[in-house]
Amino acid sequence: MTEWRTPPIAFGARHSELIDHLQNDAAHVDADLLNALAQICETLVDDVSTAEASRDWWPIAMHWALAGSVPKRPSVVVVPTNTQQVAAVVQLCHEAHVPLTASAGRSGVCGAAVPVFGGVVLDTTELRGVLSVDPISGVVEVLAGTFGPELESHIQNNYQRSVGHFPQSFDISTVGGWVACRGAGQYSTRYGKIEDMVVGLEVVLADGTIVRTGGAPATADGPDLTNLLIGSEGQLGIITRVWLRSHAVATYSRKIAFSFGDFAAGINAIRETIQSGATPAVLRLYDAAESKRSHGMENGRCTLIVFDEGGKRMVDATIEQLIECVQNHGGKDEPTELVDRWFEHRNDTTALQALTQKGFVVDTMEVSAEWPRLADIYEKVCASGMAVQHSRLVSCHLSHSYPDGACLYFTFVATPPAEQIESSYIEMWNAVQGAALAAGASLSHHHGVGLNRARFAPTALGKGHDLLIKLKQSLDPHGIMNPGKYAIPSTFSHAGDEQWP
Repeated sequence: MTEWRTPPIAFGARHSELIDHLQNDAAHVDADLLNALAQICETLVDDVSTAEASRDWWPIAMHWALAGSVPKRPSVVVVPTNTQQVAAVVQLCHEAHVPLTASAGRSGVCGAAVPVFGGVVLDTTELRGVLSVDPISGVVEVLAGTFGPELESHIQNNYQRSVGHFPQSFDISTVGGWVACRGAGQYSTRYGKIEDMVVGLEVVLADGTIVRTGGAPATADGPDLTNLLIGSEGQLGIITRVWLRSHAVATYSRKIAFSFGDFAAGINAIRETIQSGATPAVLRLYDAAESKRSHGMENGRCTLIVFDEGGKRMVDATIEQLIECVQNHGGKDEPTELVDRWFEHRNDTTALQALTQKGFVVDTMEVSAEWPRLADIYEKVCASGMAVQHSRLVSCHLSHSYPDGACLYFTFVATPPAEQIESSYIEMWNAVQGAALAAGASLSHHHGVGLNRARFAPTALGKGHDLLIKLKQSLDPHGIMNPGKYAIPSTFSHAGDEQWP
């Protein structure tokens, strides 16, 4: 498998001694299927490969890892190098009724890449490389297993262009993963989320059929099949190739920072800024707890850090409009070193591993909602999370903004006894996600759903969840594609066969 992968945390036992944490039955992969898969592409059945392919960066699974468990070990990992091989693997699994879970950098934090029923894991990370860049339209054709640094270094160095998608997981995530989980980068206020960048897709469906969607701007060719597949987390097909919009590399940038007397004032300043047409690339507002922890703010003040890039006239006009809106809501100038500090540490996840090793329960939840709801959602989520036994902290920042609303990104921490780590984790999630949904927030903004949030999907989607089930059953009649997720009934579940939680 690719050298790019970064394990989330060390296992507490040798790979050969790890046990499955999920106790449901694993699907049987017989010798004939293993041999047939080996005729198509590289197959891996060793203890290290199958153990590592069982997990992603889901925080509760880090605790399981330290305790000597994997979520669910697959029988085999297949590593195709082209779309035709992917299609052949998928067709075999379809015919054999064997579960198939696609994975790439496995940087997700919701258990979306966990093979709940074992079976086959399809590693897409050898589908790598930028195939073409159109210098006139700016459209970039890239294979789905290409990692973020590989994509950006190629198009910046050779074409002076950038896609502008820089998630916190940039170094360890792939283009296909961004699309499959409907990700957002840290510059999204300027460039949009990944769905705003996708021109078209090549996807392998559950029976091995290869389809291409999209390809032209703003078409009216019927339902948008591209957006049907974006965010489907491997449930409806495996993304093998992506066409993305790009822009010229910025030649000018500015940074600025402010603080507000309370979180609501900062929210209103951002709303006014966005609705006035100013969209700086980075626009991040931190509540008092996060401002104190990360920026040394006192007296309950809330920090706003801003960065923009592009042409000089556009950036200067954006920043000047922002300053006016901030002043309208009592914003106070702060040193730009706050922005520098964010850039230095924005992708650092070492604290998560360190706290996990000390027995802390730590996770994040990002939701989105309309502007009028945000302050209420903030208050209710924090109150509900803090009401859980052993809770230590619930904090928040606003990280992505739109004309009609924004994303609130919560962090929660608890310190339960060792024997209550998993139950406390579940209770915290029930409290914060439940409060968010009840107050009118979405289920997720950019982390996706995966296994962790599956139980909330019926509430969040309403009748739309029934539609999703019908769509899944139509495109994947044998239910092989990433089963056990989204609270969609699985053909691999048996009576009394418990999944998680």
